[in-house]
Amino acid sequence: MRDYAEAIAGFSYEASISECLSGKLDAINACVECCDRHALPGRIALFWESRDGTSETYTFSQLQKLSAQFASFLAAQGIGPGDRVAGLLPRTPELLVTILGTWRAGAVYQPLFTAFGPKAIEHRLQTSGARLVVTDGANRGKLDEVENCPDVLTVGGAKGRGIARGDFSFWAELDRQPARFDPVMRTGDDPFLMMFTSGTTGPAKPLLVPLKAVAAFAGYMRDAVDLRPEDAFWNLADPGWAYGLYYAVTGPLALGHPTTFYDGPFSIESTCRMIDKYGITNLAGSPTAYRLLIAAGQAVAGPLRGKLRAVSSAGEPLNPEVIRWFADQLGVTIHDHYGQTELGMVLCNHHALRHPVHLGAAGFASPGHRVVVLDADARELPAGQPGTLALDMSKSPMAWFAGYHGTPTGAFVGQYYLSGDTAELNPDGSISFIGRADDVITTSGYRVGPFDVESALIEHPAVVETAVIGKPDPERTELIKAFVVLGSEYKASPELAEELRLHVRNRLAAHAYPREIEFVPELPKTPSGKVQRFILRNQEVARQREAQA
Repeated sequence: MRDYAEAIAGFSYEASISECLSGKLDAINACVECCDRHALPGRIALFWESRDGTSETYTFSQLQKLSAQFASFLAAQGIGPGDRVAGLLPRTPELLVTILGTWRAGAVYQPLFTAFGPKAIEHRLQTSGARLVVTDGANRGKLDEVENCPDVLTVGGAKGRGIARGDFSFWAELDRQPARFDPVMRTGDDPFLMMFTSGTTGPAKPLLVPLKAVAAFAGYMRDAVDLRPEDAFWNLADPGWAYGLYYAVTGPLALGHPTTFYDGPFSIESTCRMIDKYGITNLAGSPTAYRLLIAAGQAVAGPLRGKLRAVSSAGEPLNPEVIRWFADQLGVTIHDHYGQTELGMVLCNHHALRHPVHLGAAGFASPGHRVVVLDADARELPAGQPGTLALDMSKSPMAWFAGYHGTPTGAFVGQYYLSGDTAELNPDGSISFIGRADDVITTSGYRVGPFDVESALIEHPAVVETAVIGKPDPERTELIKAFVVLGSEYKASPELAEELRLHVRNRLAAHAYPREIEFVPELPKTPSGKVQRFILRNQEVARQREAQA
């Protein structure tokens, strides 16, 4: 394990590019980086399993051939460098072929999450100007409701034959194409991905990810995830979102490491089965998935204990109770990582770098990034003062975000990118996440981060999940309210609510406990699993207005 301070002091952007990429930034292709250069005889790129237990293995050499056929198909349609190709596909081999083939042609891949409805799909397709959508039979119907939908390439039936509606048929079209297509070389500043942020308000904003970001994604896999050649790796995140596309596809494949796709919904049974069947030693996912594993208790702890070497978490803060449970029950270290669609992962408790790790802290800046905390006037704050988490772009050579595509951006102030999250610098240089700026609660003059209250509630054995908000209050400005999902063996009652209030008050402070607790069957979440507190806040405001009417 390398020392963190030495890694930061000895960091070189040029050396990192050379270490992570095969070529130079003036001539680069993502398919070469993530496929061709690893296409040695028998070298596996993908372990795939469907929900019905069907499984297949694909080598880099097989994907090299299939990506060439896909790129040839694109060229036949006049689709080339810079054009957008959208993928509305589950986690299947066809998804990986689509991504790699798009990159091979020098085009830009645009993910569409399969849980999106027609309007969300329409907004993204119209904004991106996609020339082609690749989908399957299960999702094809949504495109009938999309205005001005581009051409469709559909996977369905036996190797894609028999597709109606005038679509192109995925496997039939690929079978017609030559198995050789010279990759189109681009520059490091040219885009290879078009992403959309999932902001809490307003339409999702588009951004282009340049090819030089591949080095940053690979660096994260090396330093934070500690992906080793002997590891069997599985990232639970869907490639329809940034964490899955960046770190279940691009990052591991850029290192020449096989990735794992499970084409099915998350469940305790499937997770345990996949880890056992494929000998998974290095796991990545979201706190939502990990909390569900904890709720299953010994049904998970028994089968999984001792199997995992390293576990990484991203998407929202990792509660200390989750960290303790993984250590005590599974005998494995789970580390929290922080990032955004615009940044990739920039603040991590690194598995492969030696540094202090504090429960509840998001960690230290990833090599090649300088993360700071700013006040309202964009001045850097010292340790112990909460402010806005920001990236100093002037001293972050691995950072690649340059603004949203086609729209003005207010994300930058001077040399800083403002994340919109509230955090606090610790004396040792690590940073603790407090919450989204609009999630922080002001109650009786105190500022309370919902994460602290949620973490205290999660420690109670009755609580499976919780979300904490500030409810408007004329006396306190806001009062703390918690929405709680209980375990199946617990029943909601006023007595339990009071027990939870006292539980938090004893662990935090007299002002930082939830004065109101509402038991709910589930919490509102984004399709990627992040809790949407703003929905709960809006719900409370609407209730108050109705009561006053």
